[in-house]
Amino acid sequence: MGACTSKPHKPNPYSSRNPQPLPSHPYDPSQQIPKTPLTPARDRKDDVIAGKQSPFFPFYSPSPARFLKKSPAPTPGGGGSKSASSTPRRFFRRPFPPPSPAKHIRAVLARRQGKKAASAIPEEGEEEGGGGAVDLDKRFGFSKEFTSRLEVGEEVGRGHFGYTCSARFKKGELKGQQVAVKVIPKAKMTTAIAIEDVRREVKILRALNGHKNLVQYYDAFEDQDNVYIVMELCEGGELLDRILSKGGKYSEDDAKAVMVQILNVVAFCHLQGVVHRDLKPENFLYTSKDESSESELKAIDFGLSDFVRPDERLNDIVGSAYYVAPEVLHRSYSTEADVWSIGVIAYILLCGSRPFWARTESGIFRAVLKADPSFDEPPWPSLSTEAKDFVKRLLNKDPRKRISAAQALSHPWLRNYNNVKVPLDLLIFKLMKIYMRSSSLRKAALRALSKTLTADELYYLREQFALLEPSKNGSISLENISKALMKQATDAMKESRIPDFLASLNPLQYRRMDFEEFCAAALSVHQLEALDRWEQHARCAYELFEKDGNRAIMIEELASELGLGPSIPVHVVLHDWIRHTDGKLSFLGFVKLLHGVSSRSLAKVQ
Repeated sequence: MGACTSKPHKPNPYSSRNPQPLPSHPYDPSQQIPKTPLTPARDRKDDVIAGKQSPFFPFYSPSPARFLKKSPAPTPGGGGSKSASSTPRRFFRRPFPPPSPAKHIRAVLARRQGKKAASAIPEEGEEEGGGGAVDLDKRFGFSKEFTSRLEVGEEVGRGHFGYTCSARFKKGELKGQQVAVKVIPKAKMTTAIAIEDVRREVKILRALNGHKNLVQYYDAFEDQDNVYIVMELCEGGELLDRILSKGGKYSEDDAKAVMVQILNVVAFCHLQGVVHRDLKPENFLYTSKDESSESELKAIDFGLSDFVRPDERLNDIVGSAYYVAPEVLHRSYSTEADVWSIGVIAYILLCGSRPFWARTESGIFRAVLKADPSFDEPPWPSLSTEAKDFVKRLLNKDPRKRISAAQALSHPWLRNYNNVKVPLDLLIFKLMKIYMRSSSLRKAALRALSKTLTADELYYLREQFALLEPSKNGSISLENISKALMKQATDAMKESRIPDFLASLNPLQYRRMDFEEFCAAALSVHQLEALDRWEQHARCAYELFEKDGNRAIMIEELASELGLGPSIPVHVVLHDWIRHTDGKLSFLGFVKLLHGVSSRSLAKVQ
């Protein structure tokens, strides 16, 4: 390994953690442009927000979300922010702002590093002062034949936690194949969490292997000192490099070429039940340096990724500040968080600036939670309406209203680009599960709503229905769904327990579902609610429901339909759902029925 460690320091395209400040003077083409580092959780703590914003690339400064140590902000003249004679008010008109999410992030990262931060909260069984050293089992069960199987070349990058070298297979089926080797020293695995991070990264890479926009995994090795992850060698550089080379702004067609590849691989990961959790331009590499060629984009760095079951919510805060989704900061999220990150990338590609920016990580998190991205400043007025709608639907702060990666590929902005194909979407099965468990009254309401869908809105549903390969009579059963899933399954799908999820669709084992009912079952009321024409949808659907399904109904019967127990004060919850004149469902009740009774609304009245 001497060849690796003796080389001069280079940024690591697979796991670099080397942030440096951008120059504060105008861009000099001869000067190397530093890049935001990539981020496995185990290294993130040592990244620092150091740089100033570049005047030439206003969208870019080193990412603060390495969730980093915060430097004190300088004050004018070097003094304090207030004069010594100023007197703070005794009473405040508004409450103090909530604690910064960065505090929790720093605490998590400190624990991953095996170090204590002032803000760290001890884990269960961990004492405040810290105990003695714990002997950790750093045996991974990987092959120990690294030196006999591969010939190591030069170092291609170095980060705080490890480095990457080029290498070549010396024997076997891959003899002569050029690869990249990510070297992770065991000495830096100081906690059980850090060890598990490495183990899970290899497990995910091994399980997901096979997609053209996913970096190819070959093997993993270990010896007494290091873990070696052998992957495809991508020589075209990071997506971030391409963004910088274009002056921070893409044409719509160039942005589409990038978006289609990113969405394809992310939709594939989500179907398998894997959430990446650190999507950003640094974590996509091109296979070739030739920009004029059909160079493929590859997703890399699954150090933060995890398996997630269809009904599961994750709660650990990880990611990069500029790209982190609001629900991640609220500690309840799933695959939708990746779609938010893609929305941030799309915004940067199209206009050359970030949608959320501040000088500190806490400020960025506040902007992500509270601020709305601007679509008024140039070049947005000159971009197509479809492009703006596309980005807005990716950057919806409510994850229920945000479109999925597969839905984004069916959006009008991308639909006709280069014969793009819409992949199977796990979201339709989640929605179908809810539909199958709904009351007959709610199913009737959803069927009325589905009849108001436009051709654009039906496009995605038609594509999904076709992927389920309906029978000649145009209907599907549980068997169709199982076959469609298994046709695209990897080992990751088993880890995410997605086959077990099919049990929730068991009613389809005994009957079939035609396209009309499928539309009612697989549409998302929350996503429709995010559209400007939602009121029109709801009114038209209510008119259809009035003709076909509305009838006089007692509050007790409605409560039974909705599955409300006797302990629920149903007259308080449902009193405004029914018209007092004829006892039929009111428009307000119809809209609430479409959404179902939320636990939040029930909690308010108990």
